[in-house]
Amino acid sequence: MDWQNIIEGLQTGIQEMNWLEALAVFFGLASVYYSIKENILVFPTGIISTLIYVWICLQVGLYADMGINAYYFSMSIFGWYVWSHPRPGKVVVPVTWMKGREILQALALFLLAYGLLYYVLRFYTDSDVPGWDSFTTASAFVGMWLMAKKKVENWIAWIITDLVSVPLYFYKGLVLTSFQFFVFTVLAVIGLMAWIRAARKYEEINV
Repeated sequence: MDWQNIIEGLQTGIQEMNWLEALAVFFGLASVYYSIKENILVFPTGIISTLIYVWICLQVGLYADMGINAYYFSMSIFGWYVWSHPRPGKVVVPVTWMKGREILQALALFLLAYGLLYYVLRFYTDSDVPGWDSFTTASAFVGMWLMAKKKVENWIAWIITDLVSVPLYFYKGLVLTSFQFFVFTVLAVIGLMAWIRAARKYEEINV
C-alpha cells in the first residue's frame, strides 16, 4: 500500500470537495455517533446524509449505492418509528441479539439483494464496478434492517460494508467519502462493543 499516494489523494479530495459532499459526510458521521449512543437522532441526521448521497451517487455512476441511500431513507423512517414506540412496559426498545430465524432472514436478504443488484448493474447500466457496488449495497441493506430492529449484529454488517466501501469510493475519486468510510469502520467497531455491553446488561436485568 502506497501511503504517500493515499495522503496525496486525500489532500486532493479535500481541495476538490464541494460543500454538498462535506455536508453529507458531516451528517453521516453524526448519524453513526448517535447510533452508538442509542440516541434517536441517528435517524434525522441519517436522513439528511442519505438524501444528499442519492444525488452524489447518481453523478458518479454508483447506481446501487444511490438505491441503497434511498432505502436508508425509508428504513430511517421505519427505525425512527420503531425506536420511538417501545413495547408496553418498556421505556426504550432494548438492544438484543439475533435469533436463528432472523439470521436466516438476514442471509436471504443479502443473497437476494446481491443477486438482483449485480444482474441489473451488469446488464442494464454502465457501472464499471457492479460486483463491488452490489456487495456494499446488499450488506448495507442487512445492516440498516438490523439497526432499525436494534440488533447487535447490525454493526458486523456495517463493518463489512465500510471495509469494502473504502477502496470503492477511493477508486471513484470520492476521496473524502472514502476516508469517511474508514472512520465509519472504526466507529462501527466501537459501536459493536458498546451494543454488546448493552445487550448483556439487558439480558442480566431480565434473567
